[in-house]
Amino acid sequence: MGTVGQNYKNGSLRVSIHGGLVLLAVAALVSGCARPAETDARPQRPLKAPPAPVADLQADKAVVRAARLRAEQARIAAARRWGLKEVPLTAPPAPVTKPRITTRDGFEVDGHEKGLPPVFTTIPTEQKIVFLTIDDGAEKDPAFLRMMSDLKIPYTAFLSDYLIKDDYGYFRKMQDTGVVLDNHTLHHPYLPGLSYARQKREICGMQDVMEKRYGTRPALFRPPYGNYNEDTLRAAGSCGIRYAPIWNEEVFVDHWEYREEDQRIHPGDIVLSHFRGREDWKGTMPDMVRRFLDKVTAEGYAVARLEDYL
Repeated sequence: MGTVGQNYKNGSLRVSIHGGLVLLAVAALVSGCARPAETDARPQRPLKAPPAPVADLQADKAVVRAARLRAEQARIAAARRWGLKEVPLTAPPAPVTKPRITTRDGFEVDGHEKGLPPVFTTIPTEQKIVFLTIDDGAEKDPAFLRMMSDLKIPYTAFLSDYLIKDDYGYFRKMQDTGVVLDNHTLHHPYLPGLSYARQKREICGMQDVMEKRYGTRPALFRPPYGNYNEDTLRAAGSCGIRYAPIWNEEVFVDHWEYREEDQRIHPGDIVLSHFRGREDWKGTMPDMVRRFLDKVTAEGYAVARLEDYL
């Protein structure tokens, strides 16, 4: 019977082969190694993962349905807890292509054609959405933060430093929930009555405060009282402001006010309110939110995030 003898010498392997069977085996090995190129030349098909079992796909769908049901139940419970007449409608997804924002007719100043921040009261859209914006920062109601977080209602805050500096942390909590904090000047003056230099100090100074306290320089600025002139917008642009939204309606705890003669809300309208409480209103900020949501929901509107459209 054939044998294979192996020994090591000087670090090399020597193999002595005896017997016909071994020769046949070697011949087979040589034959098998003679065509590596032919085997390697064959195109290699990428491996494909096996399809997921039908049971797994059905289980995934069931998980998604269950999550949606829980979310809807949470919305219903939150609406009931905060005393709303109906569950607020959910806004559509943010547009992939943003609408073109221009200054509203009649709101122009000299120089608007030179690229000044546009002043507008409405976002151009046919969708039944409105945008809630809240100004100044005087009232710091913890219940308001809980309400908006529970209901998952988006809004934008325009802040003035002289009113928020006693509690920057309140608005940091607001920012942590996804609310965008924007510029409403340092001291809330009537800007057209100031020189360009003083207007710039008011606007750029607030940019500095926002960056220091909240880590970002806003792209949005709302002039106090909605009043501005060319110097206002030139100063704002020099401070990094890109947009100057004002409003088409204002909501209080006990009534609404409208810019349009038809006294109605419209798709894309920007709604104004203020950080106020019982000292200034006949109610609280949650009372204001209830009035706002009950009306827009009853008329088939959802509340969207303003920054998603800019």
